[in-house]
Amino acid sequence: MADLIVKVAVKEQLDDKNVASDFYDALDDEVSTVLENAARRAEENDRKTVQPRDL
Repeated sequence: MADLIVKVAVKEQLDDKNVASDFYDALDDEVSTVLENAARRAEENDRKTVQPRDL
């Protein structure tokens, strides 16, 4: 599985919160699912370009 998220960026966004080490893997899985669904939706609409509306 590819790392889709940048851990430092996540940590910065969450500011003063602690982040469990397994959170990053779970977030990466969620992002992967979102991307797969967006690509499927674009394909179903006969497009090769994934657009914001596919989210």
